[in-house]
Amino acid sequence: MATSLPPPIAADSLWLFLLQAGVLLTLALLLGRLAVRFGLPPLVGELLAGIVLGPSVLGAAAPSVTSWLFPPDAQQAHLLDSVAQVGVVLLVGLTGFSLDLGQLRRQIKPAIGVSVGGVLVPVGGGVLTGYLMPASVVPAGVDRVVFALFVGVAMGVSAIPVIAKTLTDMDLVHTRVGRLILTAGVFDDAIGWLLLSIVSAMAVTGVHPGPVLLSLGQLAGFLLAAALVARPLVRLALNRANRSSGPGPLIVTVAAVVLLGAAAGQALRLEAVFGAFVAGVVVGSCPGFDRTRLEPLRIMVISVLAPLFLATVGLRVNLADLMNGPALALAGVVLLIAVASKFGGGYAGGRVGGLGHWDALSVGAGLNARGVVGIIVASVGRGLGLLTPGMYATVLLLAITTSLMAPVVLRWTTRRAGTRLAPVG
Repeated sequence: MATSLPPPIAADSLWLFLLQAGVLLTLALLLGRLAVRFGLPPLVGELLAGIVLGPSVLGAAAPSVTSWLFPPDAQQAHLLDSVAQVGVVLLVGLTGFSLDLGQLRRQIKPAIGVSVGGVLVPVGGGVLTGYLMPASVVPAGVDRVVFALFVGVAMGVSAIPVIAKTLTDMDLVHTRVGRLILTAGVFDDAIGWLLLSIVSAMAVTGVHPGPVLLSLGQLAGFLLAAALVARPLVRLALNRANRSSGPGPLIVTVAAVVLLGAAAGQALRLEAVFGAFVAGVVVGSCPGFDRTRLEPLRIMVISVLAPLFLATVGLRVNLADLMNGPALALAGVVLLIAVASKFGGGYAGGRVGGLGHWDALSVGAGLNARGVVGIIVASVGRGLGLLTPGMYATVLLLAITTSLMAPVVLRWTTRRAGTRLAPVG
């Protein structure tokens, strides 16, 4: 018997999808460049593109236009979401690929102290905050334990891309404290993805000893398989692809490895972004190939796919959810606790590691940026049904505000640190 094939995408759906993507990218480019002119990270403008076209601005001013351009149709929305998800998976994979493992080994002792303080304090503060929040902000059917753990993860993460860009712009990358901030941020990033995968599994299976232990076993098995099985195969594939005359085969190989790692993570209910991060680390740990040939992939992801993802995230935000007294007050409390705990944890870890007062303050300021990682965490929480619309907007506000704070506070602390931030050889 002949197998019936699914019908092709309808012409109207394809046309509308292409229009949506084109409009979002155009506005993301314009607002991203505008943000840079004002000294802000481009992600602010790219996220703002979706907010402007979504229910917060255009939806309020011209609802008929918004409903025509972004109709409330699940299948149509899934087309845009699918492309955006590919973008975020590749973005996280590139983050893992860019890790300098040699640099990690050279600064592992002081960085671990800073990272432990920079993760444990904000995660603990977030969990406590999640437990004390009113029941109205916990979605129906969501276990309070899972919700509190997720708030802890959202407060505990750091964003390597934003941190690296900030340190580069301020010419601090090759300073002692700059390197320490980057190295500790890498550990924070890795711990954040790990915790997110565990919380995601708990959100699906429930908070029961059996499923939780099974999820932890799957997590350990996934990491072992990545190190012992995937890495030799990936290294072989990369070396073979690197022999080609053009960069195409190498770019396709790296993209395929990241996508397959994301698929494995999602299949094990550990979240696709965690699988992509591990796959990126595996690729980055394989020597013997010319990394400069991957520049076209990086440009495509950073310039096209990541802005499209950020804009689609903005589409899901309705700032009206925060425009009332209790919601705004709760967002302010969450922001205050998140900043104080991350800043304080990084500072305490730096002091324990032997840093001076202003150097430790610089570390806390650098690690405070959540950036695109915080936005991804918010997107995952929304997809899992762990966040109400108001809490979703709050987590996004946290990611943006801390990214804006980082360069301002770093300039203030490094000026007072003086010669202690002189470049090292």
